[in-house]
Amino acid sequence: MKNSNSTHTLYMVELALMVAIIFVMAFTPLGYLRTPGLSITFLTVPVAVGAIILGPKGGAICGLAFGITSFMQAFGGGAFATMLFSINRIGTAITCIVPRILEGWLCGLVFAAAKKLSKNGSYFIASLSCPLLNTLFFMSTLVLIFYNTDYIQGFVETLGVSNPFMFVVAFVGIQGLIEAVACTVIASVVSRTLALALKMG
Repeated sequence: MKNSNSTHTLYMVELALMVAIIFVMAFTPLGYLRTPGLSITFLTVPVAVGAIILGPKGGAICGLAFGITSFMQAFGGGAFATMLFSINRIGTAITCIVPRILEGWLCGLVFAAAKKLSKNGSYFIASLSCPLLNTLFFMSTLVLIFYNTDYIQGFVETLGVSNPFMFVVAFVGIQGLIEAVACTVIASVVSRTLALALKMG
């Protein structure tokens, strides 16, 4: 019983630390690289690390923390989120939060599945999946809820695209690539190092 309690306490401490890191990054220059359109976010890194080290449940909670900080950008932290919030408050909350929960949860599942095939490769695969899932779910939700609004249609016209798919490709562009590369490299190294330190194997 004592060992079980110690394990649970350690898990909660590690989870609290990951959530704290997400909040610190979100409200400092460490978390975002601002651009005229979408901001390039590096918050997928602690979400991926949390999902790998703490499992799907921990990943989902880290994703929730990411989503909450993203939604908080609507209150003065980011022009894009603020504009979406002015159009549809509930839609903005869904767009900011739900994709990030799914991202963290699925990243944990990807790691668990990949580890059965390749222990070392699983860190790379899971770390890559996190930013890809983030982009996939966030942009899908954005298109579903906001694509027909004047605000998003302004981007569509500026980008010169004719359908939602091409809008996503053009809008994400190099930003998505930077996020994917940064998260894959940093999260895979950090999570593997932590796993060794924690003797996870």
